[in-house]
Amino acid sequence: MAHASLRTQRVEPTASSVATQKARELIQAGKDVVVLTQGEPDFPTPEHVIEAATAAMRAGETRYTPVAGTPALRDAIRLKFKRENGLEYADNEVMASNGGKQAIFNALMATLDPGDEVIITAPYWVAYPDMTKFADGEPVIVECGDNSNFKLTPEQLEAAITPKTRWLMLNSPNNPSGAVYTAEELRALAEVLSRHERVLVMSDDIYEHVLFDGREYATMAQVAPEMFDRILTINGVSKAYAMTGWRIGIAGGPADLIKTMSKVQNQSTGNPSSVSQAAAVAALTGPQELVGERAMSFQRRRDRVVEMLNQAEGLTCRTPEGAFYAYPNIAGLLGRKTPAGQVIETDRDFVMYLMEHAGVATVHGEAYGLSTHIRLSTASSLDELEEACRRIQKACAELT
Repeated sequence: MAHASLRTQRVEPTASSVATQKARELIQAGKDVVVLTQGEPDFPTPEHVIEAATAAMRAGETRYTPVAGTPALRDAIRLKFKRENGLEYADNEVMASNGGKQAIFNALMATLDPGDEVIITAPYWVAYPDMTKFADGEPVIVECGDNSNFKLTPEQLEAAITPKTRWLMLNSPNNPSGAVYTAEELRALAEVLSRHERVLVMSDDIYEHVLFDGREYATMAQVAPEMFDRILTINGVSKAYAMTGWRIGIAGGPADLIKTMSKVQNQSTGNPSSVSQAAAVAALTGPQELVGERAMSFQRRRDRVVEMLNQAEGLTCRTPEGAFYAYPNIAGLLGRKTPAGQVIETDRDFVMYLMEHAGVATVHGEAYGLSTHIRLSTASSLDELEEACRRIQKACAELT
């Protein structure tokens, strides 16, 4: 890596993309593999969204736009935040980006100096620590295991904050655990943060609409309005509207932060796709019934997957409250031997065993900061999910 900067040497490709590529190679070699590695809805983009994109192209909306998004999209973002979250933003307090991931990256690059710390709860989305490192920050990982339902407690937060802390990153519903913070739980965290005015809060709400069992959604800026100028709320259209490839993220926060984030974006990618922005306007302002219907479909899949995983010998799986993942604990399988005589010593070993022996591609929990787990995406058809779970049950039974 003679030509690689020190910054790039600090980061790795995401584990989910590596696992997906490995599965593709096995499939190309003729192996039957059920791939449950990527968090991507299997539903099509809604037809009215596609029609809006087509109309935009035919109307000549194919040129550069303002870096932070077209006026129409910024208005739609403000409408979404007000309608669904009770948050009032001015035009200069919102922006669009090339996916929610870029919004997070923009914020970290805009605010972190070398040595600044970012509190990240584990399990976490795999990109958080590496994006922090890329921005010369230091990830501070706080483990939130099964016993706390994968959620940060006020006591853990207080203990993690230092004079160098710059951000607390929260993701609810959580990828990979599916944990969802209640308004009361967020309020308790806000009380801790009220004593530490330098700490900003990044609320990654990308799975907001994939919520189960009639839960009501709460976000930090909504429950702690006194901290409004310290909170950045991240969202997007990828998960709720099945628009992963359209690459539109949104953010709402204090004007000075949004301005600096726009500066970062201006010098990295510029504006998001003009056509995708027109599509996002249609998604955010158009009919919303489909969003709830698809969430119910994800809930039915969740119910079946959790039921079948808990029937597998040595596995225990909590019921996710949102998002489209299952995050079973495989501690009961450690120390056992595969039919080939290999000892399962880690969750990574078990993931490789599932892929090569059972034909099921998953991601090891260590990649999300919490070992003895694996992550399965439930954003596949019910038939595929049931077949994968049958294979997992069989593979577990064959360990000795």
